[in-house]
Amino acid sequence: MRKTRAVSTDWRSEIERSGYYPTLVIDAVADALGSESAEAFIVHHEATFDPAMEMRRHITVMLLTATRLVVCHTDEHPPTDPNGTSHASTTTDSIQLSNVQSVALTRVVPNPAQYTPGSLPSELMLSVNLSVNWGAVAHIDLEPASCADETCELDHGYTGAITAEPLTLRISEAADGSDAVAAMMNFADALSTATGGG
Repeated sequence: MRKTRAVSTDWRSEIERSGYYPTLVIDAVADALGSESAEAFIVHHEATFDPAMEMRRHITVMLLTATRLVVCHTDEHPPTDPNGTSHASTTTDSIQLSNVQSVALTRVVPNPAQYTPGSLPSELMLSVNLSVNWGAVAHIDLEPASCADETCELDHGYTGAITAEPLTLRISEAADGSDAVAAMMNFADALSTATGGG
């Protein structure tokens, strides 16, 4: 049995706590939610470095409602000219729960021989695989089709596979704190249950 931890139930306060353009992000999420309420959520703020070693910030908010998975990404972009100002772009996706094919949660546990039941892992990676018909990014791998006749010179067209690009979110205790790890576990459990995997 997992040790219970207090997990925030107010997505607005978590966005404000991140300090990353909270008014913009809250407004975008509220518009996407409409009249629905969030049954579970995760807020993840991270900094990345581009090839020029400039820091870029990014926030991802995932919310589970009774019918949808709402995903909001907000990125900041550098000025396009030396005297300009930076700008931010916010994208919200509303995904019907029936389009979630699987919810995978990878747990990283240090010193597994000393693991005790219910302990939080040091790192989590959540991957949400979506149906291709939802319109997510997909990879298409094609190769020439052939038949069993080795002497055949006809063009049989192509054969291939379409693989949907999953939504992935990584949280670690070292970078984000144990409360963030607990929040991710809570969100993954709720999403898995809502989509029939729990």
